[in-house]
Amino acid sequence: MKTSRFFVACVLGASLFTGLLLPLSGQAQGHGTSKVRISTSMGDIEAELYADKAPRTVANFLQYVKDKHYDGTVFHRVISSFMVQGGGFDARYQQKPTRAPIEHEGRKALAAGLKNTTGTLAMARTGDPNSASSQFFINVVDNAFLDPIPIPDGDPVAKFEYQGRVYENVARSQLVTAPQLFGYTVFGKVTSGMDVVQKIRNTPTGAGGPFPSDVPKTPVLIQSVTLLK
Repeated sequence: MKTSRFFVACVLGASLFTGLLLPLSGQAQGHGTSKVRISTSMGDIEAELYADKAPRTVANFLQYVKDKHYDGTVFHRVISSFMVQGGGFDARYQQKPTRAPIEHEGRKALAAGLKNTTGTLAMARTGDPNSASSQFFINVVDNAFLDPIPIPDGDPVAKFEYQGRVYENVARSQLVTAPQLFGYTVFGKVTSGMDVVQKIRNTPTGAGGPFPSDVPKTPVLIQSVTLLK
């Protein structure tokens, strides 16, 4: 069984999915804004999803909603100073099967104004930028370090600054494909139920299932995710 935390590079025996970026069969890309309700054992969360800013990501998420993939899953990773993450494991901590991952579109979303700020929804993934499938997280603080890094114009790029260092005359392809510059794709924002997110955020955590830490001691169940409009 593939078991993965699906976040940053915390991978436990997981194979990456490079080369499996397949189209979402029979699935409309969609435009504009849709709204979903995430019903949990701690209450309901409603969120807007921005298909005009992150079309493939929203289409992917809504297909999982349509397939009822999220029903009966849990928030399996909760860090009160960071985010709450779910959508991949059932209540027995068995990882649910997913479709092929989607192509990362974080820079497009960032250019459209979506950042990893408090209350936003973003896609979880492994160290491979193109590995996001069903797991998502809700930022509970502003996490600017998760935002994609814009690449300046030019080839080579005359000057590029990253983590306090300055790079000059760097081939554009080298920057565009650098995994550490992709960040995480934001695709929605909580519009009501942040009090529920706060409850989840503050729930006591410890070891659970295959994970040594950050698992709610009392499982937080996603009972259903429903498309409202």
